[in-house]
Amino acid sequence: MELLKFDLRAAAREKLLLVAHRGAFAGNIPCNTIAAYEAALRQGADMIEIDLNYTADGKLVVFHPKMERAHLGFSGNINEYDWDFVKQLRYINVDRGVTQFGLNTLDEVLEQFKGRCYINIDKFWVKPREIAQIVRRHGMTDQILGKTSVKPQYLDIVEAYCPDIPYMAVVKSEEEIAVARARKINYVGTEVLFREDTSPLCSPEFIEQHHKDGLLVWCNSIVYNYRDVLAGGHSDDRAFLGDPEGSWGWIADRGFDLMQTDHMLEAALFLEKTGRRKRG
Repeated sequence: MELLKFDLRAAAREKLLLVAHRGAFAGNIPCNTIAAYEAALRQGADMIEIDLNYTADGKLVVFHPKMERAHLGFSGNINEYDWDFVKQLRYINVDRGVTQFGLNTLDEVLEQFKGRCYINIDKFWVKPREIAQIVRRHGMTDQILGKTSVKPQYLDIVEAYCPDIPYMAVVKSEEEIAVARARKINYVGTEVLFREDTSPLCSPEFIEQHHKDGLLVWCNSIVYNYRDVLAGGHSDDRAFLGDPEGSWGWIADRGFDLMQTDHMLEAALFLEKTGRRKRG
């Protein structure tokens, strides 16, 4: 199989890039597993989002922090156990039944998807030196996207350990963007969070200016917490319950370059059917 060449800006000029939030998971397939990521690619994902955690003996694993009870039915914290114990744990499915799927290491996930898709490593600030070393050992610097809020300690980490890795700031105001862009990092774009359509962060003028500056803009249709609105109500829920035009359609028409979704197949099919996926 021919491996892809990775240039996030060039890829976004060709089509709206779809990001699979923790993969494509449902039924017996748990999130943040190789199975969920493989399913996401089959459904049309251009990028997979992975959450990072670690064990007591320092093994980097793909698992969302503080989700042990929800995803493993386990009352402990994997940070307090060695990998020899953690690797025996199994995810539970939507009916709370034990599945055949265990936790994957960062090495396993990177090796599985090397040359196949973009990978957003979330929470890489927990072990930045080790993560950067693993990414470089796999030769995947251009394939990775890092994101953080603009807290000074996070930007310090990016500057110190991975200034060459493509990076986006996660912001709620235009002022935060200037803080991140002032750093010596590989700033490729901005993930914007907005509660109302009147926010300047989702205005056509804002997006157009980003594009003129050679930068990308990321929008979320996911609903992590319905009380904490990420994209002015243009959500997966809205699309999946009958109004894809008001959600995925709006995001595409507004000119965003990346969209993170929990409903990969439906989003990809809708965007392709309505002619909104490809660009240029």
